Amino acid sequence: MDLAPRLHLMNWLVSQGLTGAPENDLIRGFCERCREGGLELSRGLVFIDTLHPIFEGRGFRWTDTETNESDSFEYGSSSEGSAAENWRRSTFFHMLENDQDELRIDLADCASLDFSMIDDLAAVGHRHFVAFVHRFGEAGTIGQMDCVYSYWLTRRADGFGEQGLSALRDLVPVLGLAIKSAAQVEIARTLGRVYLGRDASEQVLRGRISRGVTERISAVLWFSDLRGSTAISENIEPDEIIPFLNDYAQAAIDAIHDSGGDVLKLIGDGVLAMFTNEDMTLAKRAALRAEHQFRHNVTSLNAHRSAGSRPTTSAYVGLHVGEVFYGNIGSEDRLDFTVVGPAVNEVSRIASMCRSVDRELLVSSNFLAGLDSAGQGYLVSTGRFALRGIGRAQDLYTLDPDLASDETVAGSYERYLAT
Repeated sequence: MDLAPRLHLMNWLVSQGLTGAPENDLIRGFCERCREGGLELSRGLVFIDTLHPIFEGRGFRWTDTETNESDSFEYGSSSEGSAAENWRRSTFFHMLENDQDELRIDLADCASLDFSMIDDLAAVGHRHFVAFVHRFGEAGTIGQMDCVYSYWLTRRADGFGEQGLSALRDLVPVLGLAIKSAAQVEIARTLGRVYLGRDASEQVLRGRISRGVTERISAVLWFSDLRGSTAISENIEPDEIIPFLNDYAQAAIDAIHDSGGDVLKLIGDGVLAMFTNEDMTLAKRAALRAEHQFRHNVTSLNAHRSAGSRPTTSAYVGLHVGEVFYGNIGSEDRLDFTVVGPAVNEVSRIASMCRSVDRELLVSSNFLAGLDSAGQGYLVSTGRFALRGIGRAQDLYTLDPDLASDETVAGSYERYLAT
């Protein structure tokens, strides 16, 4: 590959990295342009660790023939089980252990090598293999993302040759930089979604990070907390507390997200969320749908935990409607993107009243008002209450007990939620 096509490809990689091209497009465009420039790649794979609560990293591949492989993949922890065994047999593990940045293998002479996948690559006609590890350095490391790994193959019997290897040594670091850039954007989005919530994350990433920048919105507010969690936590082993909280948080968060809501904050065993829509009736129905799904999730979770002789519980949910301020609140160097306002305090007080009236769901009179007549028909009054710290008493409502005892009514309610 001559100098001119190398420079052209470098410029293309830089421009694509700056415009935010996804990793799949980067590796496909890279390989196709290498071939056009005389570097006869037959397969390429790039992977990079990441910062994610579930996946350890992501990989991207290209080949010159049709296969049933996906062009991207995600992988979990490589520290245990079969994944750890495969990692220890990989060329990249060997390179890290031996402080190598480059490894070349003639696949016609690989019978004595105990690297994973080498025999499979040779069996489909690839002849020469070269792998690179490009390290980032301490300042460029994020979590486990401390280098980019890649390997490249050709079907040429005489391999890449010195010119081809020279081209790869020049080009692959630029590709790695573009992929690292894309990976960092994805990490930022992941961290935003995980720690801020989906909508708040998108708003922050669009530039809404100035202190005190908020907007007044009308929202359906959800607050839930677990029944008897303090007593349960005091009676289980310390290392069981976090899995216990995680299980029930997952049950709530899945239900809220599946119904179109946004989780704003986790407060111990409590969950604060909101549902918004131009039509507040639809937002209220979405909140009821989430509460209904949450109960199903908890039932399934409790069956699973009981089978493992682990403690189970249920949860209280309060639903309310009101105007809140949504945006950045805090100090210059520590902001929280959340909602504040009297309605937030009220919804937490409504949820806490569930204990007093022995109901798992309570909704405010503001929630009931404006709900369509069909929805109002499934709610019944529990009385008028003075909420702690709230200046005025208000009526609270719960689901009609017939929903638990009458299959016809329960089926009607589920059809209502599905519309």
